[in-house]
Amino acid sequence: MAGLVTPYLTLAAILFCIGLYGALSKKNAVIVLLSIELMLNAVNLNLVAFSKLGAHPSLTGQIFSLFNITVAAAEAAVGIAILIAWYRNKGTTDVNEMDQMKH
Repeated sequence: MAGLVTPYLTLAAILFCIGLYGALSKKNAVIVLLSIELMLNAVNLNLVAFSKLGAHPSLTGQIFSLFNITVAAAEAAVGIAILIAWYRNKGTTDVNEMDQMKH
């Protein structure tokens, strides 16, 4: 059973690392938002893989994955709405310029 789950876990780890790299190193807020979505999808892949191929297969992981996809879609919609409003006001999507809440 462990041999069947390993490719999914490897793919999820690669996706999560790519998303983490993008979230921490990129300056464009849209790329950061997409990188966060990539990390959430890596988590969803793990949930589905363990729920289907784990020691005790059940639908719990798949249902939680659907809930996670719903939350991620709402997060993306709110994030993009904030970015559009920010871009209209400031004319940039650079995350280094987004420090008005600090002062």
